Amino acid sequence: MTAFHDPRAGLSQDQLDAYWMPFTANRQFKRDPRMLVAADGHYYTDAEGRRIFDGLCGLWTCGLGHAHPAITAAISQQVTTLDYSPAFQFGQPKAFELAHRVTEFMPTGLNRVFFTGSGSESVDSALKIARAYWRKQGRAEKTRMVGRAKGYHGVNYGGISVGGLPANRVLYGQGIEAVHLPHTQLPGMEFSRGMPEQGAELADRLLDIITIYDASTIAAVIVEPMSGSAGVIVPPMGYLQKLRDICTQHDILLIFDEVITGYGRMGARTGAEAFDVVPDLMTTAKQLTNGAVPMGAVIARQDIYDCFMEEGGPDYMLELPHGYTYSAHPLACAAGLATLGVLENEQIIKRVATIAPLFEEAVHSLRGLPLITDIRNYGLAAGYSIEHAPGEPALRPYQIAMAMWRRGFYVRYGGDTIQLAMPFTVTQDEIDSVINALGESISAVAAGTEEV
Repeated sequence: MTAFHDPRAGLSQDQLDAYWMPFTANRQFKRDPRMLVAADGHYYTDAEGRRIFDGLCGLWTCGLGHAHPAITAAISQQVTTLDYSPAFQFGQPKAFELAHRVTEFMPTGLNRVFFTGSGSESVDSALKIARAYWRKQGRAEKTRMVGRAKGYHGVNYGGISVGGLPANRVLYGQGIEAVHLPHTQLPGMEFSRGMPEQGAELADRLLDIITIYDASTIAAVIVEPMSGSAGVIVPPMGYLQKLRDICTQHDILLIFDEVITGYGRMGARTGAEAFDVVPDLMTTAKQLTNGAVPMGAVIARQDIYDCFMEEGGPDYMLELPHGYTYSAHPLACAAGLATLGVLENEQIIKRVATIAPLFEEAVHSLRGLPLITDIRNYGLAAGYSIEHAPGEPALRPYQIAMAMWRRGFYVRYGGDTIQLAMPFTVTQDEIDSVINALGESISAVAAGTEEV
């Protein structure tokens, strides 16, 4: 492997300054860059030549590891055959093949696939489809969306409107019309393993929203089956089924945002399968292509699709005037077909379900360390809540994550949490090394002995 010894990867200050980085503290980063220059399997290589264990699978995206040979081969072959084709009014075979493969991973009834370029685009597409569906049904007054506190639904205007992370909303002003359910982190639920036993009654808050606004004005409820970016918030037992029942009773569409939970991380094909609740629309992205090429998808019920077809006017007219330049991009379709093929042929999801209890034991072994106020987990995802530094709730997670980086591990810090998302083929030794390093990092930050 090529050796790298320049922490700036040979970049000039002008080059560093030119890039306005997303979701990054640009000022701090450009003083002390953390450059990733290569990746293979479960590891990155940084610009100094260090191997960095990928403890978040990229951004919840690369469960099969980096540079998977089947995926890279599929992309390489596709780029020399058909690098791009228009998705408007014309098709290419792999788009239809992938759509069908996606439906094979879905709960029964979700069988119509609309491709996008990302999770954010998937969410905004689902919200538009929901509103348009009710207009097609002659119920144009059903426009209001219901999200949830601590929910994350991407960064487009629809997504931040239904999302419930204030830091992602406050700078941007008025979004679309949305109200929010409470989150499901209750006092007394700390250190739950898997689904908390209490909290299902929080779904009844949807009835309060219906009382205030009336179901005749509400188009859809959107939730993550398990909230990832807020710090791995697992639904209480019975909570999602209650939401499903209330939405069904009041003629409201239920949307599951499965951008993080789809295609294996829960030890099931989807969060819907893991928690045994079927939504009307589902959004996916990330693991759909193992992160190798950007892609997302909205998967809809048959009758929702049929409504657009039946009310579409003459057959040469557009039934849904919506889409993206990169919808069903040929390279993304090739990557998606290869990814889903590996997940199925190598029984990867079954492996996730098998190793998840071992991961759970390791994750909870840090209970009792200073600064840790809660631990949550499901499948191969875990979140740690970190005690706030006085007046600075985000400081200690940042310090812990930087301590992990110095030890050779990449983990995610966000808000007051540290988040882990293991590769689907992670070994017990790798789990132990991550958790041991995390314990050392937290203890060092608590003791004030870690470099800041």
